[in-house]
Amino acid sequence: MDMIEKTKTTPVLEAVGLYKSYGIHEVLKGLDLSLTRGEVVALIGPSGSGKSTFIRCLNLLETPTGGAVRFRQRVVGNKFRDVGPQIGIGTLRRHVGMVFQHFNLFPHKTVLQNVIEGPLIVCKKPKREAEAHAMELLEQVGLADKHGAYPNHLSGGQKQRVAIARALAMKPEVLLLDEVTSALDPELVGEVLAVIRNLAEGGMTMAIVTHEMAFAADVASRILFLDQGVIAEQGSADEVILNPQNPRLQAFVSRFRGVGA
Repeated sequence: MDMIEKTKTTPVLEAVGLYKSYGIHEVLKGLDLSLTRGEVVALIGPSGSGKSTFIRCLNLLETPTGGAVRFRQRVVGNKFRDVGPQIGIGTLRRHVGMVFQHFNLFPHKTVLQNVIEGPLIVCKKPKREAEAHAMELLEQVGLADKHGAYPNHLSGGQKQRVAIARALAMKPEVLLLDEVTSALDPELVGEVLAVIRNLAEGGMTMAIVTHEMAFAADVASRILFLDQGVIAEQGSADEVILNPQNPRLQAFVSRFRGVGA
């Protein structure tokens, strides 16, 4: 195996036996995930199955109760900076971007200012360089003409596209997306999904929590069905959505086909 092929198959982000409990309530029960470069993994499942908790644990926004997260095959420690062989949480978040269900934009900053905030503060980029890159990203998400607008003048779909541009401004190796369309009006969902689809086609490594079954089937190289804190089934879109084996997955998928309860 040559170096290029090895790079493609070497996991960039891993969850190894992740557990997460809140008091006596166990939300995650030993989940494993290996995400290779260019791979798009969709996480589906009923409400309360642990999807959002899992993806937040991958970025250490939630601290796992047990198990480990590995980035570039190094364990992520509990310190902000790298210590010895362990990756720091700050390093992880510098390279693993996150887009949330609610946009979390700074309301007092313009679209452009929101996008350049990370590169300026975290990466210490020169302002002119950060602004030039930000404008390229805003063009990519179809919002270059809104660079001077404030978030309260944007639609929900536009805000989410700005949030994606803001995450991309840090030039992440992995992008995590947590139900990024669930807070949007139905007519605005398509514009956000189109941006994510373009990122997938461009080779961005992503893990996506979504309830958009058709979209997951279209863009994901692998789909994981979470149920009651475990990965109950995983495979290709054909295997998981079109030919599910797990009875609970069958019931879950049938609702999106308009069949069953």
